[in-house]
Amino acid sequence: MLFPVTVDGAWRATRTLWLLLLVSLSVCICVCRASAPQEEDSAMENIVTEKKAEESHRQDSADLLIFIMLLTLTILTIWLFKHRRFRFLHETGLAMIYGLLVGVVLRYGIHVPRDVSNVTMSCHVNASPATLLVNVSGKFYEYTLKGEIGANEVNSVQDNEMLRKVTFDPEVFFNILLPPIIFHAGYSLKRRHFFRNMGSILAYAFLGTVISCFFIGLLMYGCVTLMKQVGQLGGDFFFTDCLFFGAIVSATDPVTVLAIFNELQVDADLYALLFGESVLNDAVAVVLSSSIVAYQPEGDNSHTFEVMAMLKSFGIFLGVFSGSFALGVATGVVTFTKLRDFQLLETALFFLMSWSTFLLAEACGFTGVVAVLFCGITQAHYTYNNLSPESQDRTKQLFELLNFLAENFIFSYMGLTLFTFQNHVFNPMFIVGAFLAVFLGRAANIYPLSFLLNLGRRNKIRSNFQHMMMFAGLRGAMTFALSIRDTATYARQMMFSTTLLVVFFTVWICGGGTTQMLSCQRIRVGVDSDQDNSVSSERRSTKQESAWLFRIWYNFDHHFLMPILTHSGPPLTATLPPCCGPLARFLTSPQAYENEGQLKDDDSDLILTDGDINLTYGDITVSTDATGAHTSSGPAFAGIMSCPPSQIPTTACGCEDNLSTQTQTTVRLRLTRAMKQKSST
Repeated sequence: MLFPVTVDGAWRATRTLWLLLLVSLSVCICVCRASAPQEEDSAMENIVTEKKAEESHRQDSADLLIFIMLLTLTILTIWLFKHRRFRFLHETGLAMIYGLLVGVVLRYGIHVPRDVSNVTMSCHVNASPATLLVNVSGKFYEYTLKGEIGANEVNSVQDNEMLRKVTFDPEVFFNILLPPIIFHAGYSLKRRHFFRNMGSILAYAFLGTVISCFFIGLLMYGCVTLMKQVGQLGGDFFFTDCLFFGAIVSATDPVTVLAIFNELQVDADLYALLFGESVLNDAVAVVLSSSIVAYQPEGDNSHTFEVMAMLKSFGIFLGVFSGSFALGVATGVVTFTKLRDFQLLETALFFLMSWSTFLLAEACGFTGVVAVLFCGITQAHYTYNNLSPESQDRTKQLFELLNFLAENFIFSYMGLTLFTFQNHVFNPMFIVGAFLAVFLGRAANIYPLSFLLNLGRRNKIRSNFQHMMMFAGLRGAMTFALSIRDTATYARQMMFSTTLLVVFFTVWICGGGTTQMLSCQRIRVGVDSDQDNSVSSERRSTKQESAWLFRIWYNFDHHFLMPILTHSGPPLTATLPPCCGPLARFLTSPQAYENEGQLKDDDSDLILTDGDINLTYGDITVSTDATGAHTSSGPAFAGIMSCPPSQIPTTACGCEDNLSTQTQTTVRLRLTRAMKQKSST
């Protein structure tokens, strides 16, 4: 009786097990069937996302390839122009033409078909969020702000995708393209002619830029008021906007003119005036535009005139400029390296420290343009002397190359932007008023200041120089970068579109007519700026025109700063009082003793007062007389005066065992100059 019961129980258990197995299998099949569409949809979504990312990468590569091809074509055409001695069109104007042609093709020749439908939904917010999170069926997607578009452009967003791709973030210009341009201007500055005309350069750069800013701002405010009266103004345009426009178009960039000046070897003083003004007024225009933006009166209306707000804005101008100046000089002073045995590392460190000056100033709330400019000037004066000869050549060539590529890239992008920018506002009345205001503002800057400066100058700024400076007031990279940085409002969009036209006209017409203008004004060319001026009156006038403040500074720099920060100049043991002997020996490097008495550059002929140069080498004394010429005396000097300069023996000094090779070369140079002076008299 027990056996059947056992078999029956086992059969029931087996049946129950099979039933549970079938139920579980049915449930699994149902779940798999339910989840299969979701997994398939997720897989398809991942494939689509990866495909879009790959297409975006390829599109970005194609956009960069366009600019590379533009630069390549520009360089090849420049070579052809230089080979044929064709000076009517400079490479910057040529780069703009190529950019215009590519912009026309991108705007009207290429259309991207729409593969998605645009869904517009209403969302009531007080301000446009920079990042938007969208919940779609439980999944969150992040979207970034591209900018405001018109109601009639909603259906053509996908068609404009390629145009958006080739439109760079404005911060790219300020953080990547502008630093090498501004740094190269300070690093390659010819200090000899810069200090000779320092007072005039400061007057044109500071007073002239402020005069031009307010003059253009007042004229444009009258133009805007007239536009409002006749009903041609489609949005708000305040007086502060007019002043901002005056500030950005006051930044001159005569790169075309200066390149032709350098090629033709135009008068060094005219070159120094134009170059020095363009270098400094870029920095002034940046700080001035920032101060105008910071102008915020108290009350409901933020565009009314208020004395306290104006004084606050002026204080911001002084604070930002002085802070940027101090930061740039401090960074340039501390950037001296001890990596002379590893030239590649030395150059890399110099490059990174120079570039970080710009970013450090911007991060601290100052202006990177001012900081990196004075960093370049300081490093050219101090750090350059501490670098190895290989690094000296490498840094100059590196920043010259970066300046060339960045400048031509910006001008190519200007031409491209005329057709690819989505929010242009062209108003004929505003454009005509802007052209008149720009040229009148330049005239109000050059002619009155030149008249006032000539009252105290021995070497007058002649009228033909003034006309050439007026004609050479081109607008370029800095004006474009300042105008494209903010195009959110109607006023800024109109200013940006008009600025592009002003840059095109000045580069093509004024830059292209430089050679003809030089001939018309009868300005001499073929002048060697590095040659010694044998005319004593010119040297005397130069010494008298060098401001006493800079003469004092140069003497202080030559006797104290140069021995500390470089390995040249007199050692501190010879310049400091005897009580400071231990400190002087601690701060003076061994190289300074080897280079004792050596003059660093030809700035000394222009800034030091008479009698400041008095070098003794063995039995020979080399000094400057009242005319600025070099004289020498000593027993050995009489014996070598009859020798040709190439046969002057180094041992004539009687100090070949105590002086370095570089110092012996300096002695030979001084003796050669003295012989020339004696033969001419």
